[in-house]
Amino acid sequence: MGRADLHLHTTYSDGMGTVEAVLEAARRAGLDVIAITDHDTLQGALRGRDLGPRYGVGVIPGCEITTAEGHLLAYWIEKPIPPGLSLIETLLRVGDQGGLCVAAHPTAQWVPSLGTKAVWRALQHPEASRILVGIEVHNMGLPRLVNNRGALALGRATGLAQLANTDSHMLWTIGLCATGFPGVSPQALRRSLEEHTCQPLIAPRPGGFVASWLVQSLIRRWGVGYWNPQPGAPIILRHLNAVK
Repeated sequence: MGRADLHLHTTYSDGMGTVEAVLEAARRAGLDVIAITDHDTLQGALRGRDLGPRYGVGVIPGCEITTAEGHLLAYWIEKPIPPGLSLIETLLRVGDQGGLCVAAHPTAQWVPSLGTKAVWRALQHPEASRILVGIEVHNMGLPRLVNNRGALALGRATGLAQLANTDSHMLWTIGLCATGFPGVSPQALRRSLEEHTCQPLIAPRPGGFVASWLVQSLIRRWGVGYWNPQPGAPIILRHLNAVK
């Protein structure tokens, strides 16, 4: 069974690692496939796809799109989609590019998330329902994991593919949970999403996660800086994120 982490951020949005650092962390975590899903931009994802073979990691070009109803993970797209559109309009535009979508951290508090009603409305739409293939039933980046319970219930009720993603903004969390699928390639993963055969692979949250999440949140809130491996990078970021 292959392992994928399909919700990762880089310095192209609010992540703390460069594309290269994310790929190296994914390689060391033993992931077969990843999706770089920066907020409302494809720059990091397309760069990651080009660099992926150097690291032995399959990279799906993706994006975390801010829809009017909440965040949506879009995969296999080549052109950016404007934020702020309705969920159904966004799904249709992703479909026009041959892409697929997954609801990111649905029903979660404190982050812009799709609600149950929005997901069901999309699934009742004859065209949009073919594009929305999965539910992120476990998002390790949420400050309160109890918020995943609603997502798990929604995943079971809809019968869509169930994914576990780290939503990593810090390199050391990449691959600490994953989505399992038959095969190891991006093509095999796509089939698994379409056939709803993915399995969430969830491990206990490691000790020290809450403290690191708070540091990450403060850095993102106040703009202290991003990690990079160059001399002069902020020491605290290098300590938290350097791949050893």
